[in-house]
Amino acid sequence: MRYRAVIFDIGGVIYPSPFEGIRAYERSIGLEPGFLGALIHAQGHDGAWSAMERGEIDPRQFATAFALECRDAGAPVAVDGAAFMAAMSSGAGPRPEMLAAVAVLQAAGLRTAALTNNWQPLDSGGSEMVELMSHFDVVIESSVVGLRKPDPRIYELVCERLRVEPSEAVFLDDLGVNLKGARALGIATIKVDDPDVALAELGALVGLDLAGHAATG
Repeated sequence: MRYRAVIFDIGGVIYPSPFEGIRAYERSIGLEPGFLGALIHAQGHDGAWSAMERGEIDPRQFATAFALECRDAGAPVAVDGAAFMAAMSSGAGPRPEMLAAVAVLQAAGLRTAALTNNWQPLDSGGSEMVELMSHFDVVIESSVVGLRKPDPRIYELVCERLRVEPSEAVFLDDLGVNLKGARALGIATIKVDDPDVALAELGALVGLDLAGHAATG
């Protein structure tokens, strides 16, 4: 099959997972590992995390609401929502091998998209993200469009803006639930645990060597 587009998640694919920052915050306050991630998952579409990613509340409002959710869920220590946000947002920059792969794909004539569940910054300090997004032909941010993965409508939207059918696209994400939603529409999916393994799998699908390139741009 000839694929015409590749869709990349940001956190966990282009960047290391933000859940690494969450685990670091848990350790810093002596909270049981996995407590916060499990809480976010349990709150589902109605929780503060999902509301922030749909752009319904800003990070400051999230910090307050999430601290209350943690308290109500029986967290044995107080969770500082602002410190939690800071820990989650800190960490390494984009993975050079992923940006290099994006460049190779585009040079070969494939369209690329960033499809991310994210939140809008409180200030203008998002210049790094703006520069990152310039690497892609299409950018879909959950907090801008009011939809978040795994809502089927967000996958339909990214394919529409890429001007491809779902069966002509490949999607890389580190979360199985997001991949399942895309796969249900006919999009080929790759789960990113090890970036090198994922790029090898992507290269095999699209018929390109995506390994060993220096990042550009």
